[in-house]
Order: sequence, then C-alpha cells, then structure tokens
Amino acid sequence: MRLVALALAAALAASACGAPRTDPASALDDDAVTVASFNFTESRILAELYAQALEARGIPVERQLNLGPRELVEPALERGLVELVPEYAGSLLGFLGGTASAHPADTLGHLRPALRERGLIALELAPAENRNAFVVTRIVADRLEAGSLSDLARIGGLVLGGPPECTRRPLCLPGLESVYGIRFAGFVPLDPAGPITADALRRGVVDVALMFSTSPELLQPGFVELEDDRGLQPAENVVPVVHETTLSRFGAELPAALEAVSSALSTGELRALNAAVASGVAEPGEVAREWLSAHGLVPDAG
Repeated sequence: MRLVALALAAALAASACGAPRTDPASALDDDAVTVASFNFTESRILAELYAQALEARGIPVERQLNLGPRELVEPALERGLVELVPEYAGSLLGFLGGTASAHPADTLGHLRPALRERGLIALELAPAENRNAFVVTRIVADRLEAGSLSDLARIGGLVLGGPPECTRRPLCLPGLESVYGIRFAGFVPLDPAGPITADALRRGVVDVALMFSTSPELLQPGFVELEDDRGLQPAENVVPVVHETTLSRFGAELPAALEAVSSALSTGELRALNAAVASGVAEPGEVAREWLSAHGLVPDAG
C-alpha cells in the first residue's frame, strides 16, 4: 500500500539533490484504474465510493489508500503513479497557485485549465463539500438572534475556538475580522473540529467554534452552522480528478460511473458516512458499499 508513496518520495529526493530521476513504473499502461486517497478517513471513504462504482461497471481497480498529503498525492497523479484522486476543488486550486471563490462553478472554471496543463481532468463537482464551518449552539444562536456570520459583527464579548493555527490563517480569525468586522474577546485553542471542540461549545467555554462542514460532530443535536453570507470560504466541493491518459483509455464508461456518485453525494450524507466510520460501526469500504447500494449504484449486497 505504501509502495507508491515510498517510490515517489525517493524520486523527489533524488530530483532535489540533482541526481538522475528514475520514476517508478507507471500505472497508466495496465488494465486497472489506480485510485488513491489522502491520509484521512473521509478521503478513504470517497476513494472507496468511486472505486466500488467503477468496479460495479466492470472496470478493474487498484487501491492506494492513505497515501499521504496533497504534496505527495498530486505529483503522484501527475506522473501517472496513481490515476484517480477524489479532491476538494478550492484547496486543489489553491495548491496549484490559483485563487478559489465561494462559487463552485467559478472555482471549477479556474481549476480545469490549471489541471489540463498537468495532463489531468476535473470531472463534475459533487454537491458535497468539506469546508470551514463556524458553529454555535442553538441556545447561543437563539439568544443572539444569529443565523449568519454577519450577525456576529454587532455582538461583542464572544470567544472563538479552533485549532491553534486559526489565529494566523486568512480563512479563520483574520478573515472573520477583515471580511466580517467581527472582534472577538478571546480565542481558545482546541482540536481540529473534533470532540474537544464540540465539548467546548456545549459547555460554553467558547461561543463560536471552527469545525468542518462534514464533521460527524455536526450530527449532534443543538449545533447550528452559521451562514457564510459574504463568501469568506472558498468552494470545497468534492471532485474526482483523473489522469487524461486514463480517461482516454477507458472511455465514457469511466466518467459516467464517477459522476453518478458525485451527483448523488450531499454534504449531509458525507457527514453521516464519516460518523459511521468514526463510531467504529464499519470500515470505509463497508459504509461506501452500503451507500452505493442504497443509491442503486452497485448491486444490492443482500
């Protein structure tokens, strides 16, 4: 499972040192699609959704799951070491040097030419997106009469919670200050959108917390995601990115299978899939199979 990561790391190291670069064997000339994921649970779930949908249409799949961060996975995709990666539109565009907006179609419109220069194709976006979400409890939302981030600008004395890097990230505290004019009375460093953050919200340690829109914690009762009404956060819709050689090799059946998954996948459903894995009920492959079966995209296992 780690062979691609190790081989690419060695190739990058050799290139950085000026040594002759010997790329490992390409995945582009076999009869299977090599599907990769990043090294976190949601990415593995997404990779399984797309991989199993391909297999249901008779397209063989090789898996390279939990491969690593984008800094490793994107070069592997460009070099043909892997062939398909479920990506996030805004983050990928930023990684490639572009600037994403809050509008999905605009972000995709800038992402596609940036990828084509690298021999890669972005297919259609899923409605599901994993982006920063600023959350309050229902009690706080009702007390403050707040449904959007703009509403917080008229309220003083609030405490923000989030990961330590929030204080310097433009999409977190600096962005809330510059785009919305919100002035918080304090900041509490917490875990990245996890159970410590949820507990801090419930107990009133913080009034507002940074979470992720697909976080399982948002399924808990009593949490309200504030509307990003001025578009601080870029569109982070899930998008399958495929090597152009692979797309040519397998023809129309491949994008048809992938886009059938994308069109049916909502943010709420991805949140529920994450929750099922986080609770220990099932592994990524199992929850993916159940979801695909429920949507008629693979044969019913029963």
